[in-house]
Amino acid sequence: MCGIFGWVLGATKRQDRETLVSLTDRMSHRGPDGSGYWLRLTSDERFQIGFGHRRLSIIDVGGGAQPMSSKDGRFTLTFNGEIYNYVELRQELVVLGHRFCTNSDTEVLIEAYRAWQLDAVRKFRGMFSFALWDEVEQRLILARDAFGKKPLFLTELHSGLLFGSEIDALVQFPGFEREFNYDALGHYLLNRYVPGPSTFFRAVKKLPPGHYAVWQSGTLKTTRYFTPPLATTVPDIKSFDEAISLFKRTFDEAVRIRMRSDAPFGAYLSGGVDSSAVVATMVKHSTEPVRTFSVGFREKKYSELDHARVIAGQFGTIHNELFVEPDSFMEHWSTAVMRRGAPVSEPSDVPIFMLSELASCSVKMVLTGEGADELMGGYPKHRAERWIGLYQWLMPHLLHERVIYPLVRSLPYGMRRVKVLALAAGERDPINRMRAWFGGLSVSESEAMLGRLLSTTPPDLFPYSSEIASSLRRTLFFDQTSWLPDNLLERGDRMMMAGSIEGRMPFMDTELAGIVARFPDEFLTGGKGGKTVLRAAMDKILPPEIVRRKKVGFRVPVGEWFRGTYREFLQDMLVSETSRLAKMVSGPKLGGLVAEHLNARQNHERILWSLTNLEIFLRTFRIAT
Repeated sequence: MCGIFGWVLGATKRQDRETLVSLTDRMSHRGPDGSGYWLRLTSDERFQIGFGHRRLSIIDVGGGAQPMSSKDGRFTLTFNGEIYNYVELRQELVVLGHRFCTNSDTEVLIEAYRAWQLDAVRKFRGMFSFALWDEVEQRLILARDAFGKKPLFLTELHSGLLFGSEIDALVQFPGFEREFNYDALGHYLLNRYVPGPSTFFRAVKKLPPGHYAVWQSGTLKTTRYFTPPLATTVPDIKSFDEAISLFKRTFDEAVRIRMRSDAPFGAYLSGGVDSSAVVATMVKHSTEPVRTFSVGFREKKYSELDHARVIAGQFGTIHNELFVEPDSFMEHWSTAVMRRGAPVSEPSDVPIFMLSELASCSVKMVLTGEGADELMGGYPKHRAERWIGLYQWLMPHLLHERVIYPLVRSLPYGMRRVKVLALAAGERDPINRMRAWFGGLSVSESEAMLGRLLSTTPPDLFPYSSEIASSLRRTLFFDQTSWLPDNLLERGDRMMMAGSIEGRMPFMDTELAGIVARFPDEFLTGGKGGKTVLRAAMDKILPPEIVRRKKVGFRVPVGEWFRGTYREFLQDMLVSETSRLAKMVSGPKLGGLVAEHLNARQNHERILWSLTNLEIFLRTFRIAT
């Protein structure tokens, strides 16, 4: 787990080693254990190649330093992530005649590319972004893992290409123009995050998950190599018992191979069924007590610490807890925005950053339950999607728009989720319905906020392109191709790495995704709380009160803090004379949202959180608007 940075530059625009070192070292939090740098010219001397690397040492601590070159000098690699099946791939490569000098997954990646070229990425069961220079072919290979657990940002220049694990390193490059991407603003209001491949910097793009890119002779070509299995797999498992058996076997393996480490590790434990399942499975494969880490709040209704303690006690873990106070939350907030290189989409990002700082005092890697809901149908929206078609068939559009939705919208402060459901249920456009579930502004509200018509076409239509008949599976496909890589997995990488911790996510295993894609819809959302197979698989392993708990989510009392501790801060960010955002949107609309929330007439905590983070982002990066 590391941070990578590098470039391909026209020889007349070449940079010195000091620039490569200084920009790479802006990501020292991603790799506090070591660093490495590599500079050379292409054989025709038209371009300069630069690779930088910051290392968090977890596998082959003594032998895995990067950038790493093959013994014959043909390949040089800078790599962020882990190839969990590197042991099996290494054995396969040895049979093919490959020889190894280290015990690292980095060298396995190099030799896998030598053996299978670009098809190698399809064999990797892990999380990764990497840049590999092929001296013979004079080409640069850039790649990102299937689900996008590891980031890779790109900036194409007139003179070449920049790439890196975090945006901050790119925007500090000499001569970089920090031009604001106004097209991204509308999408941000609708989604509460910027859908890939866009960012808020016009010059910076994300390499999409499941893609590789080849740069050669000044030309960059990008190719998709992975599509979530549920888009192409026909559900063929009829027996619920068979589904449970297949899930348990594959999940067990996904956890086991993610425990491969030469450094201390643990798990993040929320007390929900997802992280509890991870911890229970880790205990099976560990000869020592598992270290667990939980975060909570003094406000009891927002804290899951009691449930986490139940699991920690049952499995005898070495348990650590962190209580988040408003003051410490505020101290970490702007740093979280800096590390993300974007507005922080969810309030829970900041406590995860804080918990990672705590965990890094005793471990270097943790397993988490991230992705279970998006893989196995755990959100209320997944159950609702199965009935929305019937609702829309029975309910005339005008009746919903003129009677039902206005009635629901007038409900009191505490009915936010009901309002989101009503907005989504009435939305006939599937693209806008996917957005509505996340609690952003509607198209009309966004247009009123910006004072202009919006182009609502997403920057990438792929998450909406599935022709799956099932509305549930279409929603899961969107979650796996947009909501996860551009929000939750982005959080998982940036917030954990901000605390110098690697996060491994067994539910995001590609083999497990292939198994779950074979389940019919009722095996996913057929029971109370969704994730029916997961709950059944854990029924005799976890306490009943954990297995049967409804989905709660990691909630932060930010709505209450906005009306109390953060009241003046919120007003300074959004409605003061110093607010940059207030000059970009409708002042009356923005002020109305703030006033309604502060007076407890409506609960706007989600959109106010998003707008406040956008203001912090604008101030932090001094972006040209």
